[in-house]
Amino acid sequence: MFRNLLSRLFSDDAEPMPLAPEDAEVAIAALLVRVARADDHYNAAEKGRIDDVLARMHGIDLADAAERRSVAEMIEAEAPDTVRFTRLIKDRVSPEDRAAIIHAMWQVALSDNHRDKDEESTIRLVSGLLGVTDRDSALQRQRIAAAR
Repeated sequence: MFRNLLSRLFSDDAEPMPLAPEDAEVAIAALLVRVARADDHYNAAEKGRIDDVLARMHGIDLADAAERRSVAEMIEAEAPDTVRFTRLIKDRVSPEDRAAIIHAMWQVALSDNHRDKDEESTIRLVSGLLGVTDRDSALQRQRIAAAR
């Protein structure tokens, strides 16, 4: 499954095709894994948060979310640098879903109740590449912090 997704994500087609909903979910989950791994401390709290976020975002149970996260971990490990990877996702994910991606990234980054500079840098980079302003990203972060 994930090899097929990798080839669709990273094909050299002149006109990128939108991803099937499940493929888009896995690609977004791979971004969540990437932010969680940014500080070299990918732990159970972050994995659990990714599962929770995926379950809520997509209306699936935690077992299905954990399975998608597992596939996303493999995709993330094989994906190119963050810039190229994010641009490919941007071309295949609707603009209205991009702010939700940043919101989810902040949920994962703050799941250990610690603001890490590497995770923040990754979110800042991804936000810009997805066309989400720094202000909107900061608002997403503040919403997560206020909900705690």
